[in-house]
Amino acid sequence: MTGNIKFPWRNISFRLELLERLNIRHYTQKAVAGVFSHSKVGAFIQEQPRHENAFLSDRFLVRVLERMMPLGVYNAVKEDLIQFGNRVSSDIWDLGQECAANEPYLHKTSAWGRRVDELVTCEAWKQQKRISAEEGLVAIAYDREVGEFSRLYQVCKLYMYSPASGLFSCPLAMTDGAAKTFESNGLLPAHQDIFSHLTTRDPEKFWTSGQWMTEKRGGSDVATGTDTVAIKESAGYNAYRLYGYKWFSSATDSDVALTLARIADEDGRIVSGTKGVSMFLLKTRDESGQLNGIEVVKLKNKLGTRQLPTGELLLEGARAEVVSPVGRGIAGISSMLTITRLHNIISSVAGPRKLLNLARDYATRREAFGQSIYAHKLHLQTMARMETEVRGCTILMLDLAHKTGLEDCGLISDEDALILRLMMPVAKMYTAKRAVELTSEGLECFGGQGYIEDTGIPAFLRDAQVLPIWEGTSSVMSLDMLRAIEKTNGETLNALKSRIAQILASTSSHSDLGIVGRNIRQKLDDLLLFAEEEPNKMTEAARDFATSLAQIYIATLLVGHTSSLRNYAPHADQLTDIMAIKAWMHRDLAPAVTQNKSGAYRTSNEEIIDFVYDGYSENDLIAPTFVR
Repeated sequence: MTGNIKFPWRNISFRLELLERLNIRHYTQKAVAGVFSHSKVGAFIQEQPRHENAFLSDRFLVRVLERMMPLGVYNAVKEDLIQFGNRVSSDIWDLGQECAANEPYLHKTSAWGRRVDELVTCEAWKQQKRISAEEGLVAIAYDREVGEFSRLYQVCKLYMYSPASGLFSCPLAMTDGAAKTFESNGLLPAHQDIFSHLTTRDPEKFWTSGQWMTEKRGGSDVATGTDTVAIKESAGYNAYRLYGYKWFSSATDSDVALTLARIADEDGRIVSGTKGVSMFLLKTRDESGQLNGIEVVKLKNKLGTRQLPTGELLLEGARAEVVSPVGRGIAGISSMLTITRLHNIISSVAGPRKLLNLARDYATRREAFGQSIYAHKLHLQTMARMETEVRGCTILMLDLAHKTGLEDCGLISDEDALILRLMMPVAKMYTAKRAVELTSEGLECFGGQGYIEDTGIPAFLRDAQVLPIWEGTSSVMSLDMLRAIEKTNGETLNALKSRIAQILASTSSHSDLGIVGRNIRQKLDDLLLFAEEEPNKMTEAARDFATSLAQIYIATLLVGHTSSLRNYAPHADQLTDIMAIKAWMHRDLAPAVTQNKSGAYRTSNEEIIDFVYDGYSENDLIAPTFVR
C-alpha cells in the first residue's frame, strides 16, 4: 500500500508553494535547489572562536606586569612573552588537543608473557616535554636572569602555557617543586647533576620529576598514610631499597621521583607518625633502561586530566637514596608544596582566562535573536562578572609569584615571608574553588557547543575539578591557614594587616578609591576582631575565613594597582581597572563575619551530626573525637 503513495516532494513547484506557505519568499528557484541540497547537514555553519595571542590579548596582565617590573626588566622579557603568546595559541594548543585525543595507556606484558610495564604516551606529549625545556618553563626560575622577577616571569609563561599544554603543566609543577627542594634543603652541590637535568633548557638533557607521596590510605595525612619501608643497603651511606605501594603517582613517566618512606632498623622496626618519615630520591630506570624495582600496576581511570599518566606503583626493592635528615621527610617536602601550590593557582587562573577569551571572541561570531550575543546585556553581564573574578585571581597569583621570587633570591622581608606563608594555602583554596565555578559558567557561554567534546571545551571543566583536590582539599588548605596563624602567634595576620594599610595609604588623595579603601579597612578590622573574640569558632569558620582573607587582600591589590597607575603612568584603558574594583566590591568581602552574625557557627557538633546523618543507622556511628 505504501508503495502506491505518490510523494510530491520531488516536484519543484510543490517546493516553491511550500516555501510560500512558510513565508519564505526570497528564494529563487536556483536558491531553493541549493537549500535542499543541504538538507542532510544544514546550510548554516557556526564560525568557531579564534585563539588570540595569549599575552597581548590579556591587557590586564600586561598592565600589572608594567607596574610590577622595572622598565628594564619588563623590556627584557616582553618580546619573549609576546612570541610565546603566539606559540601557545597555535602549535602548542594543537599539540595539547592531540594529547587529549591520544590518551596514555599501559602495555603490561609482552605477547610471550614477560612483564614490560611500558607506559605509552603520544608523540605530542613528548613534544610538550621538548618545548618546555626550550622555553625554559622550569629553567627561568633558576637561571634568575632577571633576579627577583624571574619567578614572576616564569609564572607568566606558565599561565599562558597551562590551558594549552595537554596537562603537561602537571609534570612541570612537580619538576619545579623537586628543583626547589634540592635548592632550598641544602642538597646542592651533592645533587648538582640531578638539579641540572631538572632545570636545563636542553631538550636532550631535560628530566621531569614525579611526586610519589600518596599511598593506599590516601589523603593529605601522609605522616599516618606512609607505609613504604626503606631497607638500608650494605654498600653506600645513603643507599636504600624501597618496598611499598604508591597509590596515586602523577607523571608516572617521569625520569626521577621524590617519595616518602620509613627507614627500618637492623631488627626491622620502624618509627610511626611524622618522626618516622624520611624523603628519598630515586631514578625510575636503571643504567640498562629497565624500571628500577618498580611495577606499574595500573593507570588511574580519572574524571579528568586523562591526558596525564597517573598510575598505581608497586615498589619492589627500588634503589633510592635518602635526601632528608632521617625522620624529617615531612619538613623536607614543605618547600616543594609551596611551589606545587603556586602551580595549582596558575592552572586555576589560567583555565578560566583562556575560556573567557574564547567566549568573548565567540560572542562576536555567534548571533541569536537578530544580533551578536555580546550585544545582549545579560550575556555581557555574565562575561563581565567572570572577567572581574579572573582579574582578582590574576593579581593575587602575580603578587604571590613575586614574593616567591624574592624568597628564591634570599631577598624576602620578614613581613613578605609571613604573608606568603599565610596566603599561599588561602590562594590555592580560593582560586581552585573559583576555577570550577568559572569554568562551568564559561561552558554555558557556548551554549550546546560547550557540551560537545569535539570543540575541546568540555575538557576544561573535567580538568578543573582536580584543582580543589590536588595538593590538599579546600578544608585542608583552610586548616593549614589556621596553623600558619597559630604557629606565628598571629604574626601572619599582623603582617597582612600592615601590608594592606601600606597599600591603602596611597589612596588617600583619590576620593573614589579612598572610599573603597575605608570600606576594605573596616571589613578587615571586623574579620580580625572576629578571630580575636571567637577563637573557638575558627575551625568551623576556617573556609569562610580563608575566603574572607582572599577577597579582602584581592580588593587591596586591585586598589593598589589602580592607584599606582594613576600616580605615574595613566592608561587610556584604566577605566576598566576602576570598573574591576567597583565590581569586586559588590560582594560580601568578609563572609566569615556575616555568617557569624547570622548564627551559622552556633550549632553544636551533636546537632550537625543529627542533621547530616538523618536517616543513617546509628549503629554504624562511632562517637567522634573532634580534632582539627
